[in-house]
Amino acid sequence: MHATAAKVLDDSGLLSALRTTRIEMDALQSLSEALRVAPLRDSFLEAVAALTRLSGRLIVTGVGKSGLVGRKIAATMASTGTPALFLHSSEASHGDLGMISVGDVVMALSWSGETAELGAIITYCRRFGVKLIVATAHPESTAGRAADICLALPKVREACPNELAPTSSTVVQSVLGDALAVALTEQRGFSRSDFFVFHPGGRLGAQLTTVAQLMAETSEVPMVRLTATLLDATMEMSRKRYGCTAVVDTQDRLVGVFTDGDLRRSFASERLGDNIGEHMTPTPITVTPDTLTSDALRILNDNAVSVLFVCEDSRLVGVIHLHDILRAGVV
Repeated sequence: MHATAAKVLDDSGLLSALRTTRIEMDALQSLSEALRVAPLRDSFLEAVAALTRLSGRLIVTGVGKSGLVGRKIAATMASTGTPALFLHSSEASHGDLGMISVGDVVMALSWSGETAELGAIITYCRRFGVKLIVATAHPESTAGRAADICLALPKVREACPNELAPTSSTVVQSVLGDALAVALTEQRGFSRSDFFVFHPGGRLGAQLTTVAQLMAETSEVPMVRLTATLLDATMEMSRKRYGCTAVVDTQDRLVGVFTDGDLRRSFASERLGDNIGEHMTPTPITVTPDTLTSDALRILNDNAVSVLFVCEDSRLVGVIHLHDILRAGVV
């Protein structure tokens, strides 16, 4: 292929990408505007209220591209504190309707609102009094009229040049699902520690671990009493792997730290019997056991130190090293 022809193709591809992103951004702008006014504003708030009171599970359903978006919405809901699962509309009438129980809420995604496979689910919800939320761009459709709560989505232009392939419409559906999930996390006060319960693996799980899960405690913590000598502190620091030792009072309250740097500065003194209080660094930087390790890493970097002592109500309960955090995968 000649360089000129390749450049024309490159330019054409880039223009297509820019056109697609512009069209889909316009679609999201339409969604944002629709959420500000009735009817979508009111039905969205009604859906949030219904899902906040949910005693069972959220059953998300759909087929085709709407089904794929529905899987993502169910996964997002489940990971942020709303029990949820995905039910493929085509499988519902072949036994999977048994997944729906009293106390559940069904959320159906259908851009047209005329998805034939939804018929069995709509009938089942009516028969057993299961609340049905339908997200559709056609509230006058069969599914829209059958809904207890109809989320009337704005009609948007598909990015596909033939305006046939679901593109902008699936973006709108996905963002609506995210908006519902985030609103529910805020309504329930779903915290970072709650989030960790559902995400214990991988980098995200590592960032949500707490100092208590990684810190060394009891006999592994380098520690001397305030009555210790310079020689005592030097020997304790040498026995442990942290390159420093905590200095505590008789109630195990942290009052100072003796580091390698303090040791070098103490070389001017030949009196190894000096009280450690004369050579320690007072008021060391500390964290609590429930501090996130990602926050502990930031504190280490901000203060150019490699060790943090862990205190609870001023009492020394542990120690954590930069290497402990990095080995856990927190970066």
